[in-house]
Amino acid sequence: MSAAPRETKLSVHGLSKDFRLGSGETIQAVADISFDVRDNELCALLGPSGCGKSTVLRMVAGLEEPGAGSLMLDGKAIAGPGRERGMVFQSYTSFDWLTVQENVEYGMRLNGVPRAERRDRARHFIDLVSLGAFRHAFPIELSGGMKQRVAIARTLANEPAILLMDEPFGALDAETRWTMQELLIDILESTDTTVLMVTHDIEEAIFLADRIVFMTRHPGRIRKILTTDFKGGRRVADKEAVVGLPEYGALERHIMHMMREESPSREHHAAEG
Repeated sequence: MSAAPRETKLSVHGLSKDFRLGSGETIQAVADISFDVRDNELCALLGPSGCGKSTVLRMVAGLEEPGAGSLMLDGKAIAGPGRERGMVFQSYTSFDWLTVQENVEYGMRLNGVPRAERRDRARHFIDLVSLGAFRHAFPIELSGGMKQRVAIARTLANEPAILLMDEPFGALDAETRWTMQELLIDILESTDTTVLMVTHDIEEAIFLADRIVFMTRHPGRIRKILTTDFKGGRRVADKEAVVGLPEYGALERHIMHMMREESPSREHHAAEG
């Protein structure tokens, strides 16, 4: 028996955004972007540098106002920032003067969560990201990957409807990045978390995502929405196993071909010719 279809969590429709430059000129960052993210799905925004991936994410977060289009989360319009959307950035965002436990409790304290509840909830998510032994450590005593675990735990502890991630593992070394990717899959499998992630890494997108929204070069439009059906409808928290699947290479080559076609340098060389 096939699994019941997931309900739509986030709906992005006709999204466009212009920016005014210092010269007074207006430049279009993204144009007519439409896609859905389903409940407990990881959707990756992928495309060439400067295509507007992070601009789309910031509009979903409420940090940028759309020029046109609509954004709906759980059937309600997005208007400005809200705690139902949790954000994890590439840069480390822990407070240096707070312990891991205090960092994870911080947002809950601002939201008025009672002390005992926020302590227990923080412990749960610290354990979920395998930092129980470092509960009382300060950020200066942690590696980069551990700091990102703190950021993820802190964001999840606030129980957002959707987790927004802007190249969260981009600053990590290769080994730590792959470990963090596998951790994220474990979190998705053990919670009902929904994720919209920006990444520039083709391998990361294929490994993590249920669906990939591939964007064109500037101004960013959707070129293709890809599904990772070759995983057989399941998530595999073992990178070697996924990379070793026969269909993995074909999908990677297809995306690399699109990335090459959308490369700004290709447009430059065509103009020169």
